[in-house]
Amino acid sequence: QVQLVESGGGSVLPGGSLILSCRASGPSIDNANIGWLRRSSGPQLELVAMAWDDRRREDGEFAEGRATISRDNIKMIVSLALTNLKPEDAGDYYCFANTGGRAFWGQGTHISVSA
Repeated sequence: QVQLVESGGGSVLPGGSLILSCRASGPSIDNANIGWLRRSSGPQLELVAMAWDDRRREDGEFAEGRATISRDNIKMIVSLALTNLKPEDAGDYYCFANTGGRAFWGQGTHISVSA
């Protein structure tokens, strides 16, 4: 069973930075496409960034270049560096993986941005 464990959330001042980490494990995880989604309010999720298994990287629109995803295929950790955080960036951030035709989710980690 694929498991995704997020860490690195917390409270930060506007303009601050955070690094979120997702430790992935399970069968065929090294071939999985792994990324980060965000939920601010309501049920809708939006893409923050994606690390494809073919080394492509994809950024969502919301971060406007303030999010950088990286992937360590040896440690199987996918990190998300967020910079110049704004109050509207607050929310729950989820690591997800697509492999073998199935999607898997972590429990999420929360970010608060306030003065």
